[in-house]
Amino acid sequence: MTDSVKDPETVNATDGLFGWMLQYLRPYRNRVAVLAVLLVSEIVLGALQPWPLAVVIDYVLGGKAFPSWAMPWIPAFALDHRLTLLVFIVVAGVVLQVVNQLVSAYGTQVQVDTGQRMVYDLRGKLFQHLTALGLNHHITTSTADAVYRVDVDAYAIENLVMSGLFPLATSVIALTVMFGILMRLNVTIALLSLTVVPFMYLCLRYYTKTLVNREEKVKELEAKLLGRLYETFGAMKLVKSFAREPYELNRYRTNGVQTMDARIAITWQQSLFSVVVSTITILGTALVVIVGGDYVMTGRLTIGQLTVVISYLAAVYGPLSAIAHTTGQLQGALAGTKRVRAMFALVPETIDAPDAIDAVDITGDIRVEDVGFTYPSGARVLHDITFAAQPGEVVALVGLTGAGKTTLVSLIPRFYDPTVGRVTIDGIDVRKYRVRSLREKISIVLQDPVLFAGTIADNLRYGRLDATDQEVEQAARAAHAHEFIARLPNGYQTEIAQAGGSLSGGERQRLSVARAILKNAPILILDEPTSSLDSISEEIVFAALRRLRTGRTTIVIAHRLSTVRDADRILVLDGGEIAAQGRHEDLLKSSQLYRRMCARLSVGKSLDEPESVDELIEAAKR
Repeated sequence: MTDSVKDPETVNATDGLFGWMLQYLRPYRNRVAVLAVLLVSEIVLGALQPWPLAVVIDYVLGGKAFPSWAMPWIPAFALDHRLTLLVFIVVAGVVLQVVNQLVSAYGTQVQVDTGQRMVYDLRGKLFQHLTALGLNHHITTSTADAVYRVDVDAYAIENLVMSGLFPLATSVIALTVMFGILMRLNVTIALLSLTVVPFMYLCLRYYTKTLVNREEKVKELEAKLLGRLYETFGAMKLVKSFAREPYELNRYRTNGVQTMDARIAITWQQSLFSVVVSTITILGTALVVIVGGDYVMTGRLTIGQLTVVISYLAAVYGPLSAIAHTTGQLQGALAGTKRVRAMFALVPETIDAPDAIDAVDITGDIRVEDVGFTYPSGARVLHDITFAAQPGEVVALVGLTGAGKTTLVSLIPRFYDPTVGRVTIDGIDVRKYRVRSLREKISIVLQDPVLFAGTIADNLRYGRLDATDQEVEQAARAAHAHEFIARLPNGYQTEIAQAGGSLSGGERQRLSVARAILKNAPILILDEPTSSLDSISEEIVFAALRRLRTGRTTIVIAHRLSTVRDADRILVLDGGEIAAQGRHEDLLKSSQLYRRMCARLSVGKSLDEPESVDELIEAAKR
């Protein structure tokens, strides 16, 4: 089963990155409404802030008479004493500013809280989607890239919505309000304040045009740098075996310097843009101060009114600068959003057919009918494969490297779907089963056992999450693992390192077998689980596997003759097709390819070196 881009109808439903990301606001619409009210309140309070100072300058210190509409707002006792009036107006201004700060602080808290919750939700959806993608995606795509998208790119939603759209909307509203008040105060100065807009627009257009591509490039470099870390630490045994620590450090430094230079270049561009925007607004303010000062000297404005004009001018230029800076920051958010959306555009493998059924009470009657498979890259791996496996049977797959053994068994749990033909279980095409339900009925023991960091009990219970402690121990005993577990400091509660690095290969494999026993599925797939073990460990694991295979349909990929001697049927794969099939003794006599493999695997001969059938049979018996 492969990943593909969603159909056009699905993609068109979410066309436009902003619209696509806004869907994540819906669960928080009540919070967004509260935030909108707080932001509008902050704008209104900000518009009132300059007036107490203007009143003090013109009416208290300057001695001007208060207008009639203001008299009801001033207490009678304050009108008789200028000092009392001064204190009253200053206190009113202080209260106004403190309330504004409280509203601003609460608005910031709501904004951050909502943004973090949105990031958490998006991370959960990304994780769910990534784990639902087909095996081919995870084989061909860097793990670090997936981690980077979940850990870093998920913040794109907060950067885009909470740190982008909301500040942008706030700035536009504030700009409209402040400019409207400026127009009421003085039309000439208000229009003069707009002289900076064309310069701001040209600067913004140039800046945003060059930044978005750089942001995407930096994110790709950062993901590759993270991939270098994953690759090195995942192969630390190989690194130390070849004493390549200096080499790996040099590779990491080389990639790190490239990433650092790219990030510094973007930061320099952002800083330069900030300087240009600030310079434009400073020049605009200077121009207004010159004209406003002339108006004061000619009596067309009071000093208090000029103070208000300058305050509102800052309030106008502040949103203009914020719009410019926010638009610049949005480029980085857009780059992350594109990466997240591109991931969601991949169709997960777990999309079941509309009429899919649960795989309940299946016995494990497997039939592969005229199956062929071609990878998305165009490489043809299997063709004309037909065989059957009954409950209680052991069918072994042998063949040279690249013969298609692993791909063939991967069709049973639907890690891939056949290109032609079909695979059935109990007479039903596996594509008719719900994927997760089907896989619950299949136990897989891999050649390299996979363990997680955690307790041994947790690793065994991965086979069946609701298993009791007693059932876990019974499975461990059946896999001949209880003895070594009991010798560990904390028994089943012993913490093991990532990938089970603190255990031997035989111990890890026995835990893998115990996990499969605990799952108790009717179908068992073994990917040569003993090929990397010594003879003693192999015999112990084999004893556990024989017990596990009882009553189940078993498909085993074999690289050792010891694995296939007791198989009910052996399929010899060559070039993606079945070259021969039968029991071990029969194939020794009838299949030259099988004889050559036996010569290598049982008596250490080259595949090109001839060997008599009798000698091969004798060697295989030993």
